[in-house]
Amino acid sequence: MLPSAQAPLYEIKANLFKGLAHPARIRILELLAAAPQETAAVSYLLAETGLEASHLSQHLATLRKHKVVTSVRTANAVTYRLAHP
Repeated sequence: MLPSAQAPLYEIKANLFKGLAHPARIRILELLAAAPQETAAVSYLLAETGLEASHLSQHLATLRKHKVVTSVRTANAVTYRLAHP
Protein backbone atom coordinates (compact mmCIF):
# COMPACT_ATOMS: atom_id res chain seq x y z
CA MET A 1 0.00 0.00 0.00
CA LEU A 2 1.34 3.41 -0.96
CA PRO A 3 1.67 6.27 1.53
CA SER A 4 -1.25 8.74 1.40
CA ALA A 5 0.69 11.32 -0.59
CA GLN A 6 1.45 8.79 -3.34
CA ALA A 7 -1.82 6.85 -3.34
CA PRO A 8 -4.31 7.48 -6.15
CA LEU A 9 -7.27 9.61 -5.16
CA TYR A 10 -9.69 6.68 -5.50
CA GLU A 11 -7.73 4.72 -2.86
CA ILE A 12 -7.77 7.68 -0.50
CA LYS A 13 -11.53 8.01 -0.97
CA ALA A 14 -12.08 4.28 -0.45
CA ASN A 15 -10.18 4.39 2.87
CA LEU A 16 -12.22 7.38 3.99
CA PHE A 17 -15.47 5.56 3.15
CA LYS A 18 -14.28 2.47 5.06
CA GLY A 19 -13.74 4.70 8.07
CA LEU A 20 -17.27 6.08 7.78
CA ALA A 21 -18.98 2.75 7.10
CA HIS A 22 -20.89 2.50 10.40
CA PRO A 23 -23.68 4.68 11.84
CA ALA A 24 -21.91 4.98 15.22
CA ARG A 25 -18.81 6.42 13.54
CA ILE A 26 -20.94 8.96 11.69
CA ARG A 27 -22.52 9.95 15.02
CA ILE A 28 -19.07 10.33 16.62
CA LEU A 29 -18.04 12.63 13.78
CA GLU A 30 -21.22 14.68 14.19
CA LEU A 31 -20.48 15.10 17.89
CA LEU A 32 -16.88 16.13 17.20
CA ALA A 33 -17.97 18.61 14.53
CA ALA A 34 -20.47 20.19 16.93
CA ALA A 35 -18.16 20.22 19.97
CA PRO A 36 -17.76 23.79 21.24
CA GLN A 37 -13.99 23.54 21.74
CA GLU A 38 -13.46 21.35 18.65
CA THR A 39 -12.39 18.51 20.95
CA ALA A 40 -14.38 15.97 22.91
CA ALA A 41 -13.41 13.75 25.81
CA VAL A 42 -14.09 10.03 25.65
CA SER A 43 -16.45 10.39 28.62
CA TYR A 44 -18.55 12.90 26.64
CA LEU A 45 -18.63 10.61 23.59
CA LEU A 46 -19.66 7.68 25.79
CA ALA A 47 -22.52 9.64 27.31
CA GLU A 48 -23.76 11.03 24.00
CA THR A 49 -23.54 7.86 21.91
CA GLY A 50 -24.75 5.37 24.51
CA LEU A 51 -22.15 2.87 23.30
CA GLU A 52 -20.29 0.52 25.58
CA ALA A 53 -16.73 1.69 26.26
CA SER A 54 -15.20 -1.21 24.34
CA HIS A 55 -17.36 -0.52 21.27
CA LEU A 56 -16.60 3.20 21.33
CA SER A 57 -12.91 2.40 21.61
CA GLN A 58 -13.08 0.14 18.54
CA HIS A 59 -14.90 2.79 16.51
CA LEU A 60 -12.43 5.49 17.54
CA ALA A 61 -9.53 3.19 16.63
CA THR A 62 -11.02 2.72 13.17
CA LEU A 63 -11.43 6.47 12.73
CA ARG A 64 -7.80 7.00 13.83
CA LYS A 65 -6.58 4.23 11.51
CA HIS A 66 -8.22 5.95 8.55
CA LYS A 67 -6.89 9.34 9.73
CA VAL A 68 -10.34 10.86 10.21
CA VAL A 69 -9.72 11.83 13.86
CA THR A 70 -6.70 12.49 16.07
CA SER A 71 -6.35 11.95 19.80
CA VAL A 72 -4.42 13.60 22.61
CA ARG A 73 -3.79 12.00 26.00
CA THR A 74 -3.46 14.31 29.01
CA ALA A 75 -2.83 12.43 32.24
CA ASN A 76 -5.62 9.81 32.25
CA ALA A 77 -8.01 11.66 29.91
CA VAL A 78 -8.12 11.25 26.14
CA THR A 79 -9.67 13.84 23.86
CA TYR A 80 -10.51 13.50 20.19
CA ARG A 81 -10.83 16.00 17.36
CA LEU A 82 -11.46 15.88 13.65
CA ALA A 83 -8.20 15.48 11.77
CA HIS A 84 -9.38 17.84 9.02
CA PRO A 85 -12.19 20.08 10.28
